[in-house]
Formats: sequence, structure tokens, C-alpha cells
Amino acid sequence: MKRVILYILLFFLIIGAWFSYTLISGKPLFINHFFERTLIEMALDEPEILTLLGVIDNTKLDFHSHKLTDASPEKTRKVFERTQKNLQTLQRYNRDKLTGQKAITYDMMEWMFTLQVDGEPWLYHDFPVNQMAGVQGSLPAFMDTYHQLVDKQSALNYISRVEAFKTKFEQVTESVEYRAEKGILPPRFVFDHVIKEMQSFIADAPIENSLYTSFSTRIDSVESISETRKEELKAAVADRIETHVYPGYQTLIASMEKLREDSSTNAGAWTLPDGEAFYHHALKTHTTLEMEPDEIHQIGLAEVERIRDEMFVLFDEIGIENGTVAERFAELDSYPDMFYPDEESSNERIIADYSAQVERLYEETAPLFNRLPAADIEVRRVPELTQATAPFAYYSIPALDGSRPGIFYINLRSIDEIPKYGMMTLSAHEGVPGHHFQLALQQEIEGVPTIRRIYPFTAYAEGWALYAEWLVSEAGMYEDDPFGDLGRLQAEMFRAVRLVVDTGIHHKRWTREEAIDYMIANTGMPAGDVTSEIERYIVLPGQACAYKIGMLHIQNLRERAEKELGDQFDVAKFHEAILMNGSLPLEVLTGVVDSFIENQKAAI
Repeated sequence: MKRVILYILLFFLIIGAWFSYTLISGKPLFINHFFERTLIEMALDEPEILTLLGVIDNTKLDFHSHKLTDASPEKTRKVFERTQKNLQTLQRYNRDKLTGQKAITYDMMEWMFTLQVDGEPWLYHDFPVNQMAGVQGSLPAFMDTYHQLVDKQSALNYISRVEAFKTKFEQVTESVEYRAEKGILPPRFVFDHVIKEMQSFIADAPIENSLYTSFSTRIDSVESISETRKEELKAAVADRIETHVYPGYQTLIASMEKLREDSSTNAGAWTLPDGEAFYHHALKTHTTLEMEPDEIHQIGLAEVERIRDEMFVLFDEIGIENGTVAERFAELDSYPDMFYPDEESSNERIIADYSAQVERLYEETAPLFNRLPAADIEVRRVPELTQATAPFAYYSIPALDGSRPGIFYINLRSIDEIPKYGMMTLSAHEGVPGHHFQLALQQEIEGVPTIRRIYPFTAYAEGWALYAEWLVSEAGMYEDDPFGDLGRLQAEMFRAVRLVVDTGIHHKRWTREEAIDYMIANTGMPAGDVTSEIERYIVLPGQACAYKIGMLHIQNLRERAEKELGDQFDVAKFHEAILMNGSLPLEVLTGVVDSFIENQKAAI
């Protein structure tokens, strides 16, 4: 019944907002109506995002599950022009007359729209195909993780989407070549990684491809489809893989192989057209603050020094008294039982141990929060298809209708990448009270436009997750565990180093090798892992700075609240103010905390 009511409410929301959109030219009468219209405009253009949210899939309102999102250059321009128009409409409302959540939403939307409009000169300064999040790996993973198979129609939709791979890859190819004509070419290592990845993906027979095996396994459990029909559907998937998926990949491979000849550098954003100005814009995009590259670089250097000193105190405590950070972690890694045995059974143990840690974190941190998420969280391994180039761990949001829990993915590609002393920190970051609390609670916020419940800002989200790592330490969970605390500090050092190397690469013109050497020396991470990280930072300018800057900003806001409120400061109420207003630019979050402080003072 709850799900039916949700569908009815969503139906009237869509119909009501769309009716006004078609009948009212320009500014809707009510500002919340405008906010919802903005989201609907985006949703109608983003079938993959709708499936990610999972609200209307496989219902009578499902108009999207047989489509893939347009990836053409024209689509990018269309989205920009829509944003321009929306900013103009938004600014026709009188901000001074807005209060409460309407004022917060206005500030968030104006900040976001203005940033995107100001970024027009660098509209195509990105790499649609890259080793981290390119369509070549993300689209098959999307089909496996998010496209539900529950009946015949959802199976037919799956087939339609597999058939659409060819068009999607043609659009991506066009986008890559369009950027190349503007002098925007990925670094050389990107070509090496993605060409190899795509060639591997199409090397097997269609029935051995993950698009087929995922479909075959899941469709077998759908009882409403006869066995004969299941075999017909499987045959259709295999046919589309051969006739549409593989040709799509081959088109993109051929283009990438040709463009590779023109790529001669592995350097940062400064090599791109108008690269310095672009990097300034990228930093604001990801940190959501006005900060200069040199300022961020100096913050990073200071944090690296502070964390190193704290590490050395703990290393001395456990008897590792000499060497650099890297040398001391190398010695720690040689200790017995710091890693799982390299055997197949370890995979299940790792997932079970992470799951147990998430449960413990729930128990230990619950008193610090007034509200816990309704959605469950599960720990799963990263799909083997994408594990080679996927992050070490990541979190996937729950479905809005409760049909899918939050998922904490852990990459099991190598046992050597999972030291036991780092597991609690990772569980806090990706799970509890990190991303799961932040993202699941955001979906539960009431009385705000839908976009406030789903839109992400990296500095806020990752800043909270790093703050969560620190909060676990503050709660005393490492008092008798110097090894676990070293794992926490290693993770924090990792994010502090990012400030140094990101600004070093893109602003100070460090080489790829200089950045790798700096990160190895200060984190103790394996060279292979560091290389992957540095290559990620080169591809995504500024993104790596969001984490530590976000954490420091939230800590500074808390210090301000503690100073202003004194003995009346309540950490659970502070966390409620941070989490139950959803993901916001840090500039807007600052205003929210200022209002929280004033409201708490008034209540004293």
C-alpha cells in the first residue's frame, strides 16, 4: 500500500508540474513549483538517472526504462541553455521574501546555476571516455546493478537498452572527436587504459559477455516468465550484443586508436586551452568555495606535516621508531595477520568482517545522532567486470521507494589492497556514519523540493564522510587500537596529500612522476595504487581537493558552533542541521549553520 501511495503521489507531482510547465510561459506562480519543474525537465532527459533513483521503474508511469541517456555534444549544449534559462527565471523571484527551506533551496539553486553558466567557456573541458568513469565500463555496470528484471516487460526494456548501446557509443565517439577538434585530448595513459579495457570487453563470445550472463542469471529467477520465453529473451540479448554492443565498442575503439596518435602528454589541466582559468573554475566546482590554488596547496602541506607528526607518535607506541611514513607503513605491512590470506575463502571473510564493522559503528555512533536512516545498508563486492579500474570502495544510494538498500561496495581485485588496520575507517567513510547516513537521510528529508533530496555536491558529501572518519576516533573507538588509528591517519593523510598533488599537477605544473613520488613518500601506499590515483587526479582536475576541504570546513563550522553555544552545544543537533538539510554547496551550508547557531541561542 505504501508503494502504491508513493506512485500516486509521484504521478500527481509529475502531472501537476508538467501541466504548469506547458501552460505557464516563464515563471511559475509558486517557487517550489519552479524547483519541481526544474527536476522534471532534467528527469525527462536523463533515463539512466531515473533508473538510478528507482522510483517509477516497472510501473505504469515508467516511460524511460527502455532508453539510455543521450551523450552527444548537442545534448551538452542543450543542458547548458536550459540552465541559463532556469537561472534567469529563478532570479525573477524576490529572495528577500523567502524564508526557511525555500530560502535554502533558492540559494542552492542560484549557486549551482550560476556556477554552470559561468563555466560556459569550459563546457567541453572534460573527457567522456576515461579510465575511472567512462561509458565503456560504467554502462555495463549500470545495466547489471540498476536495471531491474522483474517481469517480461522489464526484460524487453533490457533488450532495448542493450540495442541502444550502438547509438550511445556513436554519440560518445562524436563527443570525444568534437572535443579533440577543440584541442581537448585526454592524457596518453587514458587511451592505453580504455582501449585495452574495451578490447577485453568484446573479446568473448556474446553468451560469455557480462551483459548476457547478468541477464541470464537474473531472468532465471523471474517465475512469471515461461522457460521457453526465457530462452527466447536470452537469445535476443545475445543477438543485440553481437549486432549492436560490439559494433558500438569497435567504433569507439577505432576513434580512440586514431586520436591516441595526437596525444603526447600526461600533464595537467594547464596544457588545455585556457587551462589555468579552467582549473580555477574546476576548484570552485568541486570545493564549492572561492579558494586559490596556492591557498589549497599550502593547506595541504600543513596538514601533511600535522598528520605525519601524529602518525609518528603512534608508530613509536607500537615499536616502529625509524624511517619515513612510507618506510614505517612498509614495516607495519610486514607484521603477521595484517592482511588476509591470499585464498578464495578470504573474499567471503572480508565482506563478513566489513558487515560486522558496519553493525558495530551503528551501535557506537547512534548516540551522536537524533535520527538514523530508515534504509538498510549491505556490503557487496565490486562487480568483477569493473574491478580492475574501479575505485577501492564506493557507496551506492538506496532506491527512493525502498526496493534497493544502500550498498557499500568493496573492491576485491587484490587481497594485498586490504590491510586490516584500515577497514574500520573505510566502513565509517562509505557506511556508518559516513555516506550511508548522509545520502540515505538526504532522501528522507521532508518538506523540500525533490531535487534537495537527491542532488549531490562532492565537497559536502565527501567532506561529511571524512568528518565521519574523524568522528569515530573522537567517539573513542581507537583508544585501545593504535593500529586502527594509524589506518585512520593514513586515510586522512591520503586526502591531505591530494590537496598538494592536485594543485601541484594542475597549477604548479608537476609531472605525473613527481606527483607519484610525493604521494608514495607521504602515504606508504603501494606504487600501483598511487599511480592509479594520480592518473585519476589528472583526468578530474580539482575533484580530489573536495574531500579534505569539505572535512575541514565542516570541522570549522562545528568549532564555530561550539564556541558560540558553549555548554549549550549539542553535537546531535549540530549533525541534524548538517544532514537534514541535504547536500549543499559549502558556501550555502555556512549560512545554514549560522542560522542553526542563532536559533539555538534564541532557545536558550
